[in-house]
Amino acid sequence: MAYTYNNFNVTFPSQYVAQVEIDRPKKLNAFFEQMWKDIAKIFRELSHDPEVRVVILTAAGDRAFTAGLDVQAATENGALAKTGPVLDGARKAVALRRHILEFQDDITEIEKCEKPVIAVLHGVSYGLAIDMTTCCDIRICSADTRFSVREVDIGLAADIGTLTRLPKANVPMSWVKEVALTARDFGAEEALRVGFVSAVYESKAAALGKALDMAKVLASKSPVAVQTTKQMLNYSRDHTVADGLAQIAVLNAAMLQTKDVEDAMLSGLKKRKPTFAKL
Repeated sequence: MAYTYNNFNVTFPSQYVAQVEIDRPKKLNAFFEQMWKDIAKIFRELSHDPEVRVVILTAAGDRAFTAGLDVQAATENGALAKTGPVLDGARKAVALRRHILEFQDDITEIEKCEKPVIAVLHGVSYGLAIDMTTCCDIRICSADTRFSVREVDIGLAADIGTLTRLPKANVPMSWVKEVALTARDFGAEEALRVGFVSAVYESKAAALGKALDMAKVLASKSPVAVQTTKQMLNYSRDHTVADGLAQIAVLNAAMLQTKDVEDAMLSGLKKRKPTFAKL
C-alpha cells in the first residue's frame, strides 16, 4: 500500500512498524484544512494494513511537534474565513457545527486505529498536539517539550477532543481545568508528574529510539492479542466494570480459538520465539 502525502511522511523503520511524521517544519508543523483530512486517511489505511501492527506518530524538525491550528490559513479558507455569503445566525451555526464534527472525526481516526499508536512529542506541542495525542495509546516526549491547551488564547473552547479526552487520561481534574482555563505552558517533567506522558527522554532522537524499541516489542506479539487488548482498554475506559467483563467474554470466545494462543503457550514451554500470522 502506497502512502504519499504532501505534509506527512509515512515510513516503515522496522517489520510491522509504521512511522507517521508530520512534515511542515517551517510552519512549526501547524495544520491547515487538507492536513486534517490527510491524517485521517493515513490512520484509516494503517488501521487495516496487514503489514502494520504498531504506529509511531512524530513530527519533522527540531522546533515543534505541532503549533496546532494554522490560524492564518483558517481565516483565509474554510468555516472561519471572512469571505463568502452572509448567513443568519442559525445557518452559520449549522455550517460551523458540520465543520467542527468533520474535524473531530478526522482526529478520532487516530483513536479508532486498530493498531497501538505511540506518540513521540518534542518542542512546541500546542492545541491540536493535545487533541491528537490524547487519541494515542502511549505518549512519550523529549525534555524540551512545551505543552499547552491553547484554545482559550485564541478566543474559543477546545472542540476537537482535548476537553473530552484529557479528563479521561487519568490525570488530576483540577490540573486539567487549570491548564485548559489558563492556556499556560507546561513542560515535560510536569507532564510526567501528572501522568500525561509515561516517560521523558533527553532528546527527540532518544525518544524516537525508545518508541521504536517499544514498537518492535509490540510488533513481535500476537496481533490478535495486542489489538483485542487495545480495544478492551478503550471500551473499559468508557463503560462499567460489569460491561467490560461481559465484552471481553464475548471477544475471547472468538479470540481464544486462534492459533496465536497455541503458538504463544508452546513457545514458552519450548523456549523459542513464536511467529504470528498477519491479521
